[in-house]
Amino acid sequence: MKNNKIIIYLGILAVGVLLGWLVFGGNTTKEPVHNHNAVAETKQMWTCSMHPQIMQPEAGDCPICGMDLIPAESSAEGLMANQFKLTENAMALANIQTSIVGSGTLGADAGFVLSGKIKENENETATMPAHFNGRIEKLYVNSLGEKVNKGQAIAKIYSPELIAAQQELIVAYKLKASQPQLYNAVKNKFKNWMIHGNQLDEVEQTGQVKTSFTIYSHVSGVVTEISINEGSHIMDGKPIFKVSNLNTVWANFDVYENQIGQFKTGQEVMVSTKAYPDKTFKGKVDFIDPILDTNTRTVKLRVVLSNTDDVLKPGMFVEGKIKSNSSINKETVLVIPSTAVLWTGERSVVYIKADPNEPVFEMRQITLGNSIRDNYEVLEGLNDGDEIVTNGTFTIDAAAQLQGKKSMMNKTGGKTSTGHEGHLGMGNTASENNENHSNVNERVEVSEGFQKQLKVVFDDYIKLKDALVQDDLNNVVAESKQLLTNLSNVNMALLTDKETHKHWMAIEKKIKTDATSLSKSSKIEDQRRYFKSLSAHLANALEIFGINERVYHQYCPMGDNNNGAYWLSKEEKVINPYFGGAMLTCGEVKQIIE
Repeated sequence: MKNNKIIIYLGILAVGVLLGWLVFGGNTTKEPVHNHNAVAETKQMWTCSMHPQIMQPEAGDCPICGMDLIPAESSAEGLMANQFKLTENAMALANIQTSIVGSGTLGADAGFVLSGKIKENENETATMPAHFNGRIEKLYVNSLGEKVNKGQAIAKIYSPELIAAQQELIVAYKLKASQPQLYNAVKNKFKNWMIHGNQLDEVEQTGQVKTSFTIYSHVSGVVTEISINEGSHIMDGKPIFKVSNLNTVWANFDVYENQIGQFKTGQEVMVSTKAYPDKTFKGKVDFIDPILDTNTRTVKLRVVLSNTDDVLKPGMFVEGKIKSNSSINKETVLVIPSTAVLWTGERSVVYIKADPNEPVFEMRQITLGNSIRDNYEVLEGLNDGDEIVTNGTFTIDAAAQLQGKKSMMNKTGGKTSTGHEGHLGMGNTASENNENHSNVNERVEVSEGFQKQLKVVFDDYIKLKDALVQDDLNNVVAESKQLLTNLSNVNMALLTDKETHKHWMAIEKKIKTDATSLSKSSKIEDQRRYFKSLSAHLANALEIFGINERVYHQYCPMGDNNNGAYWLSKEEKVINPYFGGAMLTCGEVKQIIE
């Protein structure tokens, strides 16, 4: 009886265990309990409150400034493959601003900006030629820009032809009464050589042959070309010098092939030059070259300018603002600010705000048309009503790169180096770091001449940097002015590609603004702030155009009040321009530009 009870109890226990496994163990296997916190943690990204472009999957320190990372907004569900999201806090800290793309009309307020150069008015230019063979014994006009008046002595010349002709003149003069025709024939020979007056009278009266003759200018103007030197041999008909009347000058502009239809003779042009930034010169289109330059795909457009006060010098670079031809005044186009455009040398891109209610962005490649003041015409890639980033574009691009989305330097997406991911330290050699950060931007092909002129600007920048290292405020001002001078000497005509030309103008304008601010600053703190901006824009220029020289892009996380600051150097050794002697070696190499 007792044994039967034991068997019954064991059976009940076994059934209970089986039921418990079916109820609890089976459910655990089929429907595991989700750890929502763990899932959220795997999706959580971390960012820096001061550098919102930093996005990391784990908490830690900001690789730029060392501050603790904070949780980033992680609601990325429902985004397209190349869309990414920033927090509202990051948007505010980076001062990211957007604008709605709108249509513009190329009417009275629109137009084109052309680059050109002042040239002497060839219709007011004359050449002083030699009228006989000889050798220059003395040259009285020997410098360009010198003013010459008609009848002014210009050179003393020895000529065997003149010696023989003088002997004929002496004989003919003695026979003047009996053979007047012979005398007049000899005199006319000298007139054809442009020699007459007192010099011939002296020969006739004294009967002595002169070994050299002084020749006089038969034109007036400013000397723009000299073809001889003292001791040079001259030949009949060859030029001695060229003079121009500079009361009027030509402004020659390059017009690209696709713009030719926008212009016609008689259009009003407002011309400005960097030499006189507060002054404009009004003129009209006088001539449009009918022949296209097949190398540059441009034609010359000429404007005649009054220059009675002699301020416009031949060779001076100018900018012409010209209203569009009335035949296209009613054409409506999409117009965006130039600050919205990022350019790699091959592509123009913008960032659009994909969600009007959320800070969600994606890159969009576009095709640009004409430059309209500080704006661009958009031919392809955007629609009326699109919302695009117009301020903080580089910050947005850095965020796209760090999140592996399509970006300015990465057409297809995937993680790419921005120069902000880490510092040189244990486990990282200089060569490894440089290999990861060398030449981030796409390089465009430009002439060696342009690169040499850009290098002169870079050399001025290095002198400016060294002045900041020495805390030499006055020298900073002087070097800034020298940089501005050499920047104005960079010949934009050497950039024959339209897009390359256009984007150099945009970068050059930013460099000029920064250098001008530096030259007018009276406090070293302000100078360093402007220097930071100057460094960013010049680095962009060097990455895109190159100067055939290795340049070190260096970084200090404590510069600009712990916001971090970059600068350029010719040597790998760090010499920090943001703190002077206080923190001379603070910083590291982030990139090599070659």
